[in-house]
Amino acid sequence: MSEIKTKKQGKLIVFSAPSGSGKTTIVRHLLKQSELNLEFSISATSREARGNEQNGKDYYYLSLKEFKNKIKNDEFLEWEEVYRDNFYGTLKSEIERIWAKGKHVIFDIDVSGGLRIKRKFPEQTLAVFVKPPDLNELVRRLKDRGEESEEKISMRVAKAPAELATAPLFDEIVVNANLNEALENAYNLVSEFLAD
Repeated sequence: MSEIKTKKQGKLIVFSAPSGSGKTTIVRHLLKQSELNLEFSISATSREARGNEQNGKDYYYLSLKEFKNKIKNDEFLEWEEVYRDNFYGTLKSEIERIWAKGKHVIFDIDVSGGLRIKRKFPEQTLAVFVKPPDLNELVRRLKDRGEESEEKISMRVAKAPAELATAPLFDEIVVNANLNEALENAYNLVSEFLAD
């Protein structure tokens, strides 16, 4: 715990899933529920911004060199090289910033990163896995986004079975077959966890 420098410590809410499962939609919904007192943990990445993404809002965009320097200086709570030279991670300073405001941290994060946070803060973390109804639906959702090339979609789909296999390692699983039900289930899980 001493690695994060703040006296106030809130809770950590992790949402992980294969790309296209709907975790971002669920996290955005939860952030709008002011009574939960949540703030989004902005991840750092070495990839370029896409579309309308903004630095400090969607991600902290770092050069590959900057990212590797921060790894060397132990500035990350967790990080991963998701694809070659494509790093993602959670800066310790981001958690400190949110906890200092007296808020709880919510993450929209890949499976490995989510499990690493749960291991580091087992009592303070609720780790939720968002599961698509099936792989075909996952592919359909990724294509419907229209944001990525067929090659990128294929890479994401190829990772999905390994990611789905980690679901039992999470505290809770929310199946996103019906979005309204998934939003309600996620809300109930988070509000019960924060009430403890």
